[in-house]
Amino acid sequence: QVQLVQSGGGLVQPGGSLTLSCVASGTGRSIFSAYVLEWYRQAPGKERDLVANISSNGWPSYADSVKGRFTVSKDNAKKTLYLQMTSLKPEDTAVYFCRAKLGGTNIVHWGQGTQVTVSS
Repeated sequence: QVQLVQSGGGLVQPGGSLTLSCVASGTGRSIFSAYVLEWYRQAPGKERDLVANISSNGWPSYADSVKGRFTVSKDNAKKTLYLQMTSLKPEDTAVYFCRAKLGGTNIVHWGQGTQVTVSS
């Protein structure tokens, strides 16, 4: 059974940086490497939006709102997904979720979510 455990959230000032991690358990490295890995965020009263993703080949993609500020990466050996966030804005305040989707299937796993608050 695949489980995604997130960490790294917290309070940061505008312009600051924060790195989120998402560690997969219950699966081997080869299976982890086959997943499309994604970051979503959800602000109060709003829908959950895709922020960034990285393909099984390591190709990253970003929402326009975070392009140039966020970097998504993964370490297959550690079975870990990362989101490096810089130049943070109050608008980035949300609960951030990681998601793993196995290509060619409808198998999806979600992390538990972690709060990121950008405020003075």
